[in-house]
Amino acid sequence: MEKLNKSICKDYKEYPERIMQFGEGNFLRAFVDWIIDKMNREKDFNSGVVVVGPRSSDRIYKLNEQDGLYTLLLNGVEKGKEISEKNVINSITRGLNTYRDYDEYLKIAENPDMRFIISNTTEAGIAFNENDRLEDRPQESFPGKLTAWLYHRYKTFDGDMKKGLFILPCELIDKNGENLKNIVLKYVELWNLGEGFKDWINKANIFYNTLVDRIVPGYPKGTASEIEKELGYKDSFLVEGEIFHLWVIEGPKKIKYEFPADKIGLNVLFTEDLTPYRERKVRILNGAHTSMVPVSYLYGIDTVKESVEDETIGKFVKSVIFDEIIPTLDLPEEELFDFAEDVLDRFRNPFIKHYLMSISLNSMSKFETRILPSILEYKNRQNKLPKKLVFSLASLIYFYRGDRNGESINLSDDPEILEMYKNLWNNYDGSDENLQSIVKTVLGSVDLWKIDLNSIVGLNEKVTKDLTSIVRKGMKEAVREILR
Repeated sequence: MEKLNKSICKDYKEYPERIMQFGEGNFLRAFVDWIIDKMNREKDFNSGVVVVGPRSSDRIYKLNEQDGLYTLLLNGVEKGKEISEKNVINSITRGLNTYRDYDEYLKIAENPDMRFIISNTTEAGIAFNENDRLEDRPQESFPGKLTAWLYHRYKTFDGDMKKGLFILPCELIDKNGENLKNIVLKYVELWNLGEGFKDWINKANIFYNTLVDRIVPGYPKGTASEIEKELGYKDSFLVEGEIFHLWVIEGPKKIKYEFPADKIGLNVLFTEDLTPYRERKVRILNGAHTSMVPVSYLYGIDTVKESVEDETIGKFVKSVIFDEIIPTLDLPEEELFDFAEDVLDRFRNPFIKHYLMSISLNSMSKFETRILPSILEYKNRQNKLPKKLVFSLASLIYFYRGDRNGESINLSDDPEILEMYKNLWNNYDGSDENLQSIVKTVLGSVDLWKIDLNSIVGLNEKVTKDLTSIVRKGMKEAVREILR
């Protein structure tokens, strides 16, 4: 069977590169690149995406072997009707890797038509690395790479104010655009790039805060060969997503006229304040996902749908949402309950097999942004700790032991975090005192949590008690006790 490429894609079209995208992962391909493909087809957007792989992986070159093409499977229920679509997405022109193609990466900055920069480097991606240098090839951090690229563009066009860009980070952190811009400006100072460049960053470019929402399980492992047989070609980049989608873009309305996604019926909102949209989505949907992963996976379940439909884990997830997350939010209760019920329906999507392990990437930083605010706000409002969210934290610490009933867990996180857990669990001697020490070390990771969580009254004791219960009794009995 032939691999998907432009020779077998009947309506293949080459578009001028106007968008640079950091990341080739499942979410961007199933969300952003799909939106661009629809605008190209239905609104003559006429824009191609050059994809930059931010890590030293060769995966990006496999996408080039398919001429940037891949198949998106969209499945779900909309207004009571089951919908299933298969579309070949034709918006990516090529991909490159900054670790092997740095000169080519900088050359993109010389393209006068380049207009947008989009990124999704996970929550851990928008971070300052003081060891990055302008002369590095490449810089280690995403913002470092971006600053070097913007500086090259600035010099290429002699500071032309018309050569700035719309910058749309999709990382799931609060004020992602503002944070990214502030880090870029820190590099401008660190590298002594001058007031002229700083002025160009501030005046010629717009960094938008954004919120994205679509559940993307990724590659359909269990049914891929069956799907390829139906399609008639091989596709290493098959990606599956739900029908629901939402992109909220906060900032100057200027972008509306150049990025007309809302004009073709897409759920793309331009607003002056995305805060209520973000809090509701991050705390309920993403918070439920992240709190579910270690508990459900260690319980012996592999997917989101199985989790919410399981009698015990389903009860746990619902209680997390309705009893512990919703009471920490300020939107009208009815609106929050309706959103939560929709989220649970999305989790039950019969078409999608959303593996818990695909959500587990960088679980520590996800917990900090998605769940910790709910724990702290619940403590503030109720003057007690939320039992199930705290239990999820204890479960996460055990998850990073890397073992599920004798089966190795393929952990994926920052090397420093993985090394910390490796040392802690390798030195575990089986004692309660040692478990307490593990908890103290993890909660005391100020670089991760932004505060020493040992200072939260009762948290160390509760996490230690829950972790001890998981270790001694196993996850099944431990979670049942929490629900009693």
